[in-house]
Formats: sequence, structure tokens, C-alpha cells
Amino acid sequence: MTGARPYRTAYVNARLLDPASGLDARGSLLTEGETIVGRGPDTLADGIPDDAAVVDCDGLCLGPGLVDMRVHLREPGAEHKETLQTGGAAAVAGGVTSMVCLPDTDPVIDDAAAVEFIARRARQIGLTKVYPYAAATRGFDGQHLAEMGLLAEAGACAFTDGARTIADAQVMRRALTYASTFGLLIVQHAEEPSLAANGAMTSGALATRLGLPGIPREAEAIMLDRDVRLAEMTGARYHAAHVSTASGLAVLRKARERGLPVTCDTAPPYFALNELAVGDYRTFAKLSPPLRAEEDRLAIAEGVRDGSIDVVASDHSPQDQDSKRQPFAEAAFGGAGLETLLPVTLQLYHQGALDLLTCLERLTVAPARLLDLPAGTLEPGTPADLVLFDPDAGWRVEADDLHSKSKNSPFDGMPVQGRVFRTVVDGRPVFTGEAR
Repeated sequence: MTGARPYRTAYVNARLLDPASGLDARGSLLTEGETIVGRGPDTLADGIPDDAAVVDCDGLCLGPGLVDMRVHLREPGAEHKETLQTGGAAAVAGGVTSMVCLPDTDPVIDDAAAVEFIARRARQIGLTKVYPYAAATRGFDGQHLAEMGLLAEAGACAFTDGARTIADAQVMRRALTYASTFGLLIVQHAEEPSLAANGAMTSGALATRLGLPGIPREAEAIMLDRDVRLAEMTGARYHAAHVSTASGLAVLRKARERGLPVTCDTAPPYFALNELAVGDYRTFAKLSPPLRAEEDRLAIAEGVRDGSIDVVASDHSPQDQDSKRQPFAEAAFGGAGLETLLPVTLQLYHQGALDLLTCLERLTVAPARLLDLPAGTLEPGTPADLVLFDPDAGWRVEADDLHSKSKNSPFDGMPVQGRVFRTVVDGRPVFTGEAR
């Protein structure tokens, strides 16, 4: 009916968590249409509107939907591994309401039409919101810069060659120079490619015992050191993806101490697992960068705790069975991570390393601010993207139960705590929890 009030939903009896404002309090939240219109201990003090649907949160945590800034979606080109539909289903099951997809599709996302295709398909599916990265170099050739200005106008939120390193220093210098002119962000998979070539797991005694070629931890630190110097030379914003080593993190800490606009993220495997997860050639634990030694795992966990690592992202990298059921050295890199992003990150809360609000901050407002996305907060007037979860509810990760088309979770079989009961995008419930 023309002029009718948008639908309203009242979330009552909630523990409201809003890292953007520091809110952690019992209270209620009211949405109207696609927007949050009120939240706090006094919201709905005068009663629930007659026309509002009511969701009794029963004391569970209600926070902004997660913002996952590193997701491989595989569509177009490798739909047998993942599609925007199945990736979206996995995302909302994990409480992710905004995700940023990498440009390593076929064709590569290196022109405006490809950027617009991703946005259009995500809207048609109507699950999580999807924001694309665009390639930094055309076709990931590592030599010729993509049309960053046009791609940014089309909706690309940052520029990266995905899981490929921009190895040529002159090309990276030109990319950073161009990006600095227009205030754009360059995201790098930091790994010196000649050192990492043909490697299957992190170098060390375990790789030697298993007879597997190693990837030295220095490959990360060397590339980060070069890139930080180039960022300082050009004045550009630079972001290091999935940092995995103590030495690499040390390079970034020193850069930040000098005031450089350098940021980074990591993924849950790098603070929750170490190289021992490879076990006897367990290909689900073959990741890029590889799982590292225990001292690196501890350093990454400390980096998340002290804020040296800005963001925790899933690095969701789905692979089909044929790609993983190979001898370890030939198997594909990557692990599915959308549905385990929240519970594995909550390990840091349960271990006492982070309070719950800070833990949620690394997953919501921090990536949203970094990429200038309209997400990550419960402030009135912002999109009603919400997650209702119980941080203490335990369950066991069973790869076959994941919503992702691919089941290659490095956490398969692991007991975790943190269960999503409801995910809301633009005021619409898109996931309601199922019994584990």
C-alpha cells in the first residue's frame, strides 16, 4: 500500500554488543525497514510498537553482522568449488553479513563489467552483501596496472592480485604511487615467490621429516620489508593480507611505529593451529601461507590481542574434493572458513586474551572502517545487518555439515564455542540457527 510504514522488528532481552561505540549492555534494538532506528537499555522503555514483530533474544548476544574482508568465491569460472549462492549461504550461517570477494575468478575481476556482475548477482541472491576487490594488475600478469580509477568508480573497494604476490618492485611502486594519488588501498599477499616456489608447507624439522618441500618464514618478512619501504616512498596506504609469522609481524609493527599507513589482517588458522595440524599429510591443513611453527602462532595471537593486527578475516578458500584428494605436495592450497570465523576467533575470548567486545571489533567495525563499508555498527540510522549468537554454545566442526559447496575445513573435527542463531541483512532474517 502506498505510504505504508516499513515493517518493524523489535529485538528484546538482548545483550547488545556494538564495538563501534563501546556499547555492551542489556537492552533492546528496533529496526524499521532496512535500518536500525534505536538501540540501548532504554529503547522500547515505553513499550513495543503494536505493528512490530518481536524477537526474544533470551539473553543472547546481538551485534553487528560480521564483515569478512577476504573471501574467495570462485564465481565466475570455478562454480564447482563455490558459487555466490553457496558462499552466501555459508556466510550467513557464520553470521557474516558483508564480505569482500577476491578478484581471482575466471575471467579475473579487472574491468568494470566484472565488478558490476558480482554486485548484481549478490543483490539477486539476497543473502550476504558482497563487495568486490579488483585486480591490481591486468589479468594478474604482474606487469601492467589495471584501470584502478575506473574500477573504483564501478565499486571496487581495494586492489589486489589475490593469492598472487606483486613481485616486481617497480610494478608495486607504480601501483602504490597511483593508489596514493586517488586514496586507494593496495592489498598484498606478501610472499617472496622465488623462495616459496614449489613449497608445500612451512620449512622446518617437520617438513624435513615428512619429505615435503618447505616455504621459509623469511619469504613473508622479506616481501613485507620491501613493500613497507615502497609504501614509505610513495605515501600510499598498504595492507598485508593473512600475516602468519612473527618476523613478518615485526616488520609491520616497526612500520606503524614510524607512522606509516600500513595495516594487516590474519586468519583464524594462524592463531588457532600450527604446522602439527598437517599431521600425516592432511591436505585440509594445506594453506597459503602455510601453517607455521608454534612460536609464530603465539605471535599472531598476541598481534590480534594487542591490535598490531587490525582485522581477522576468514580467508575462505574453497577447494573441491579432487583438488584436495591428492598427494600433499600436489594438493591445492586453501581452507573453507566462513562458518568457523566467529567461533574460532572466539577462542581468544574464551582463553582470556580478548574481551568479547574487542573480539567482535576485529570482525566488524575494523574491516568496515578500513574499506569504508557501510557496516559493522549498531548505530541508529545504519543498515540493519545483525548477528544473534551465543558465545558459549559448543559444537564440533563437521566438514560435511558446512553450507559451503566445498568442505575443506582445516578445523574439521575440532570442538569450538560460539553458535549463530540468527543473521539479519537489511532488516530481513536470512539465517536462523539449526540444531548442531
